Parts: sequence; C-alpha cells; structure tokens
Amino acid sequence: MKKKILAVDDEADILKLLRHNLTCAGYGFMDAADGPTALKIAKAAAPDLILLDVMLPDMDGNEVLRRLKADPDTRWIPVLMLTAKGEEIDRVLGLEFGADDYIVKPFSPRELVLRIRAVLREGKEATPPALEIGPLAIDAERFSATVEGRDIGLTAAEFRILAAFAQSRGRALSRSILLSRVGCEAETGSRTIDTHVRRLRMKLGRCGPFIETVRGYGYRFREE
Repeated sequence: MKKKILAVDDEADILKLLRHNLTCAGYGFMDAADGPTALKIAKAAAPDLILLDVMLPDMDGNEVLRRLKADPDTRWIPVLMLTAKGEEIDRVLGLEFGADDYIVKPFSPRELVLRIRAVLREGKEATPPALEIGPLAIDAERFSATVEGRDIGLTAAEFRILAAFAQSRGRALSRSILLSRVGCEAETGSRTIDTHVRRLRMKLGRCGPFIETVRGYGYRFREE
C-alpha cells in the first residue's frame, strides 16, 4: 500500500511541484492550502507524513503543528516543516512543538524525497513489539510509550529516539547516530537531537534521569 503524504502550503506552485515529485516517487498525495483544512484531513485520512509550511494564512504552521501533537489521533504522524525561514531559532521552535525535521525553501525535490524516505523508513526499525524497563513500557506496534500506565504522548521522532536508547541500554549513542535514527541529515546539527532529548526527558517524568548526557559525544540510557 502506498504511503500517503499530506502537503500543507498556500502556494499553488509549491503544491504542484510537490505533487509531481512525490507521486513520481510512489507516494499517495493529498494537499491543503490552510491550517484548518489540514487538521481536518489529517484527522480523517491519517497520512503517513505531513509536509507543513510555517507561513500559512489565518493559522500559521507552528500552531497547526501544536494542534496536531495535542490530538491523540494525529500526534503520531511525522511532520517535516517546509519554510522559507532559515534562522536557528525558527528551526528550534518547530522542534519544540514536535516537528521531526526541518527543510528550508528553496529545496531540492530529490533531497526532500530522500528526507521523507529516511523518516518513514526509520519509523519502527527493529523495535521489539513490547518492552518494559521499570515503570516505562514501550509499545512498538502502537508507536507509544507509557510511564506507570500513563501514555506520555511522544512524537514520532521522540519515540524513535527512545526506542534507540532502549535497544542500546548502557551504551553511549552519538548525536550523529541518533540523528540517523530520527531520519534527519547530519547537517541538521546537534541542536536538533538536544531539543528532542530535552522534550523526551520532560515527558518521561520520573524516568527522565534514565537518559544520561555523555559530554562531548551524545547520550546513554542507564541499564538500571
């Protein structure tokens, strides 16, 4: 079955370009020109990934992203932000709201397809169907994690990082390795992983200290 991509952009030329390149790459394609329409389609059609522009009329992309991640029906959907903004603060803001990756316009269609493939391919890579570590339970089939039975509402990127930690308990993982597991390119920078890990620690609550910082290298998930 084809993976479905929802592209959200108010520029008709961009949507036309995306439709051509993504359908040629074998993906199903849906589009929306504004935030409210995108939210309705995401909830009804459950796309496998959303390409989301920041500069949208009425409701900007960050607000759309915030609402997607606040809804249990859509928070699992990976989101790749498409925007003309290239400043680090703008990238970090998108990551804070739960974006999986960030690509700046103008972009190479080939690079975009590769980034999409990386995010989708890494979704459930080799994670055991169910794994329990103390009060933490990881459910790969449902793409979710709970602490003491409470769903902690992870984004797709956060879940992939947690799964990588769980599979490598006691072993330090570099930021570049974690970036590859998330599906981001190395040039995205370590700030991306640091932001994801900080949010993950907060959501893990009492289990947050399980993730230890390895200075100058990356992170490690404690064995005990």
